Amino acid sequence: MRVRRCPRACVRGVLPAVLTLAVLPAPPPPLPWSPVSVAGTGDHGGDAVPAGGDGGTPAVGRAWPVGARPRVLRGWEPPATVYGRGHRGVDLAAAPGTPVRAVAAGRVSFAGRVAGRGVVSVELTGTGDPPLRTTHEPVRASVDEGEEVAAGEVIGAVEPAGSHCTAPCVHWGLLRDDVYLDPLILLPPWLLRGGPPRLLPVLGVPVPR
Repeated sequence: MRVRRCPRACVRGVLPAVLTLAVLPAPPPPLPWSPVSVAGTGDHGGDAVPAGGDGGTPAVGRAWPVGARPRVLRGWEPPATVYGRGHRGVDLAAAPGTPVRAVAAGRVSFAGRVAGRGVVSVELTGTGDPPLRTTHEPVRASVDEGEEVAAGEVIGAVEPAGSHCTAPCVHWGLLRDDVYLDPLILLPPWLLRGGPPRLLPVLGVPVPR
C-alpha cells in the first residue's frame, strides 16, 4: 500500500497550531495554603476583610518579600470581628539574615522598632488614596523612612529574634489605611505559580527549512 506523505504546505499549516498548544500553561497546582477558619491569636490591631481582598487591590507585586517562592508557614486568617482572633498577614519561612525585599515600587513609610521588633513598612506607588502599605517583621532595616525603593530592592534582613513563628520566618502584612488585607493578592499568578509558562519542544514534528 502506498502511504501518502503530508506536503510541505501541510506541515507549515499544522506546526503553528501544535506549538500554540505546547505553550499553553497547565492549570496551576493547588496552592500550599488557603484561608482557613478563624483560629490562633491575633498579633496586630486594626480591621480586616475576608480573603480575596477589597475587590480593587491591584496585583502590583514583582517579587516575593523573601526568596524566590518561600514556604508559607501560616496563611491569612481574617478575624470575624474587628478585634477578633485571627492572623492578619502571612508568615513566610526565612532564615535569620535573609534579605527582605520590597514587593513593588514605593516609599518607606516606617523603619524602626515596635514592641521590640524591627518593622519596615512600604507605601506602594500608584495603589490609590490611601495607598496600600506592606509591613515586614522582624526585620533589621537597611533603608530610612521617606526613602524611595524599587520593586525587588532590599529593605532589610530577617532578625534572629522577635518572630512569633515556631520556625524562623518573616511576617508579611498588607493594609489600606487601617484595614488589613491578604498580602498574597498583591502577587500576580505567575509569581504564585513560580514563573511564566515556557516554550516546550514538540517531539516528532518536522520543522520546515
